Amino acid sequence: MLISKKNLVLASQSLLILILFGGIHTGLYAQSSSSNYPNRTVKMIVPLTPGSGADIAGRIVSKTLAENWKQPVIIENKPGAGGLVGTGVVVNAEPDGYTLLVQSASYAANPAIYKKLPYDLNSLTDVTILGMTPYVLVVSAESPYKTVKDLIAAAKAKPGDIPFASAGIGSSTHLAAEYFNQTMGIKLFHVPYKGSPEAIQETISGRTAFYMAPLETAMAQIRGGKARALGVSSATRSDAAPDIPTIAEQGYANFEIGLWFGVWAPSATPQATLNKINTDINRALQDPEVKASYAKAGITIKPMNLSEAAKFVRSEITKYQKIAKEAGIEPQ
Repeated sequence: MLISKKNLVLASQSLLILILFGGIHTGLYAQSSSSNYPNRTVKMIVPLTPGSGADIAGRIVSKTLAENWKQPVIIENKPGAGGLVGTGVVVNAEPDGYTLLVQSASYAANPAIYKKLPYDLNSLTDVTILGMTPYVLVVSAESPYKTVKDLIAAAKAKPGDIPFASAGIGSSTHLAAEYFNQTMGIKLFHVPYKGSPEAIQETISGRTAFYMAPLETAMAQIRGGKARALGVSSATRSDAAPDIPTIAEQGYANFEIGLWFGVWAPSATPQATLNKINTDINRALQDPEVKASYAKAGITIKPMNLSEAAKFVRSEITKYQKIAKEAGIEPQ
């Protein structure tokens, strides 16, 4: 049966209206979903153990977010493989803003350690940076090393014999220690653990010589007399621990490296939702209670917009790749 030109035109117009209506409807639905965000529980996946720096930073801000959003914000720890396990959970989550990643600088360090990540970096969007903190080089309270120079002298006397701890292969604590070794011209052997609490415990026990620990995760052991702090990795002393000297002031003027914590979301998350999450987290970071808790933990708040966060994270990825290359670390 032949279709008349008139009927063909009418059919084409009807199809166009249907397509337009469908597009408008979908757009309105997406806009509505974003404007109502969040209307249920938001999960923040921390791919590190409880008590790690990212865990502490995430828990502090999640409480204020929950109050502001009037929705539960829960922290789920999914450690493993230097943060790759938990990161994968967020990569594979629905891109609706209800599953977020809270990770440390390990996110930027992993590409320098692994030949092939189990996910594409473009599958996640950098949402914001929560804050920054120095590392603190800690040894056991019973350690023979009283200063950074003591440790370096021992390492040079026995190249490759002295063990150091990290919170996992490819973690930021791993590369921070490698940067220390590289800068000081020493060679030690790496002993990775599941997370910071385990790394600190093994260092306190004397089974490893030192751990380049996130400051906030080591303060309890330092104050309790179980660990000795040889120096912080920042250019200036930390307000949270002004009695701990910097590594730089002990004769190593160019030494500086810091730890940071950020938030990510699946890259297909609607832009309006990403904007809201960024704005609301940055607002929460200005809350007096959050500021006080971060300051006590030695974390300096560093809120960024979406483009600033993306630029910062990419620069950090490049930095850690350089550290790994100069340290002679072969990607696994």
